[in-house]
Amino acid sequence: MVIRFKRLRPGAIIPKRGTPESAGLDLSACLEGPLILKAGETALVPTGLAAELPQGTAGMVYARSGLAAKLGIALANGVGVVDSDYRGELAVPLRNHGSDDFILNPGDRIAQLVVTPVLFPNIEEAETLDETLRGGGGFGSTGTAKI
Repeated sequence: MVIRFKRLRPGAIIPKRGTPESAGLDLSACLEGPLILKAGETALVPTGLAAELPQGTAGMVYARSGLAAKLGIALANGVGVVDSDYRGELAVPLRNHGSDDFILNPGDRIAQLVVTPVLFPNIEEAETLDETLRGGGGFGSTGTAKI
């Protein structure tokens, strides 16, 4: 399997894994200069890259654990989804959940891209659904059903 990346502007960094068995490919900021992300602010950070993901996959964009846990810098949308037929620039919406301003520099690693298989089931409307042990139990309901 191959993922092809195209640099759309100077300074774009082709993603790579931090270790040979890292699930995520590090995405880096493609900026002309430092970007100050103020506390409570969101910014769409360009990577300067377009990607060609294999058909039948999607790229899931996740926060980098260290940025999120130590500095409160995470994706504004929780998890991003890159469809395999998307060819535009990859950009990452970062939010500063911390109490201090954060300085993002060109080339800083900002997120990770995990490529995963995707199913494409046919969609049907139904009058009823199969019964299950859980049924319509919502949040906190697992492990409470009587068998």
